[in-house]
Amino acid sequence: MRNPWLWMTILLGLGACNAEQSTLHVFGAEAREVRRMAGILATGAILIVAIMAALYVRAVRAPEGALSHQGGMRLVLWLGAIGPALILTALLLYALPAMRPRTAGPDDLVVRVDGEQFWWRIAYRPAGAGGELRSANEVRIPVGRPVVFELTAQDVIHSFWIPGLAGKMDMIPGRINRLVVRAEKPGRFRGVCAEFCGLSHALMAFDVIVMEGPAFDAWLDRSRGGSKGARASMGAALFDAQGCGGCHAVRGTPYDATIGPDLSRFGERRTLGAGILPPTLDNIAAFIRAPQAAKPGARMPAYPQLSVGQARAIALYLKGLQ
Repeated sequence: MRNPWLWMTILLGLGACNAEQSTLHVFGAEAREVRRMAGILATGAILIVAIMAALYVRAVRAPEGALSHQGGMRLVLWLGAIGPALILTALLLYALPAMRPRTAGPDDLVVRVDGEQFWWRIAYRPAGAGGELRSANEVRIPVGRPVVFELTAQDVIHSFWIPGLAGKMDMIPGRINRLVVRAEKPGRFRGVCAEFCGLSHALMAFDVIVMEGPAFDAWLDRSRGGSKGARASMGAALFDAQGCGGCHAVRGTPYDATIGPDLSRFGERRTLGAGILPPTLDNIAAFIRAPQAAKPGARMPAYPQLSVGQARAIALYLKGLQ
């Protein structure tokens, strides 16, 4: 290995590529168009650099007297000015129409996402009857249908980014920004906050689950019902006694608070703490007793007075919410 730094750079670059969070592994129409535009613009830039390099080589290697002053000026004019200007004009004419935002119709699914420190408040607003469906830290969308994300924040500026689906969009308190997307294939992907928002900015992520249309409609209908769980369990009693329902909502129960994440159908989620941990019983119990240990700066209060067994009982109750 003659150049270990080169190989190390290549390996680090390859290590950054994955199917869940990559701008090159696209699964949305907008991200695909951005990738195509980036390739075309990069090709134009390479072409201009190649022209400049050719001019330099020609000037250095040409024998003395081989090129007259008039000929040299003509060469510089065409290859150094007119040629690059034509290339840049062509790139501009291509890029401007391609940057138009995608339009949305009145029947398209609306998903409102509120950025919080440090989690995501989700609300689905499908067209027609049924009303709003609240969730948290997980976004589900159908394949092949336009989806309108309405993005805002409740505390500081956040940035909503699903790399393989579309570009970034800032989430600003007091303002709603709209991002229209269309997923092209099903799967599980990852979104992140791309704007520094506090101590746990790097620990603020969410799952993006793209589903086939009929499966998404069935999930939406099923989720409108109450969360099925053991209401007579020890964990449910502790959840009530510790006042957890004062911050969290669970559909199908008297708990309907909006301070913290909605825990309805928590057992279906594949991550804990906004994308940072697998939702095992041990992880959930540890998060309940000391959330700041996993997520510094989190606003959820700690419950050190709970024993490990009590915290596991609440975790078991939450895992059973289906």
